[in-house]
Amino acid sequence: MGEIISIEIVQDIAREYGYWAIFLGVLLENMGIPIPGETVTLVGGFLAGSDELNVWYVLGAATAGAILGDSGGYWLGYYGGWPLLVRVGKILNVPETALVGLRDRFSKNADKAVLLGRFVTLLRVFAGPLAGITKMPYGKFLLCNAIGAATWASVMVSLTYFLGQLVPLPTIIKWITQFTGIALVLVIGFVAIAWWIEARRGTKTAEL
Repeated sequence: MGEIISIEIVQDIAREYGYWAIFLGVLLENMGIPIPGETVTLVGGFLAGSDELNVWYVLGAATAGAILGDSGGYWLGYYGGWPLLVRVGKILNVPETALVGLRDRFSKNADKAVLLGRFVTLLRVFAGPLAGITKMPYGKFLLCNAIGAATWASVMVSLTYFLGQLVPLPTIIKWITQFTGIALVLVIGFVAIAWWIEARRGTKTAEL
C-alpha cells in the first residue's frame, strides 16, 4: 500500500511495540486496511540486523500476520462477496474495472496468485478476498497462503537484516516499492493482453 506514515514513525512504533507492531501491521494490511505492513516488516528486519530485535521472532510475527490476515480476507470474500470487495476497493481508490480484471485472471490462476501475490501491490491485499469470492477450496488456499507468506516474510526480513548495515533503510524501501509497482504494471499488462486475445477469439467465433 502507498505509505502515508513516515519511516521514522514506523521505526518508533516498531521499537515501542516490537513484534506485536509487526504482527498487527501485516495482519491489518492483508485484511485490506491501509496500514504499512510491508514497511513495518522491513523495519523489523532492519532492527533485527541492529540487534534491537530477534530476527526469528520478526520473521515469525510477519509470517503469522500474513497468514491470518489473508485468511481473514478469504472469509470476508467468501461471506461478503463481490459487493463488499468493490466497497473496499473504493476506500483504497482501486477502480472496479481493475478489480474485475484481477478477479477474472485470479479465477484461472488462483494457486499462483495466492503464492506470489504478496510481491504485487494490489494482490497482496485482494488475493485473500478474491480466493473467498471465487470459492477456492480453503485447504488449498491455506497451503498456498502459508507457503507464500513464509516466502514473502523471509525475503522482506532478510533484505533489511543483511543489507540494512550497508544500504540506508529508506533506499531499500524505495527499491521494494519500485519492484512491487513494476510487478503490478506487469500483472495489469498481462490481464489486458489476455482480455484482448480472448475478445478477439470471441469476435472471430461469432463471425464464423
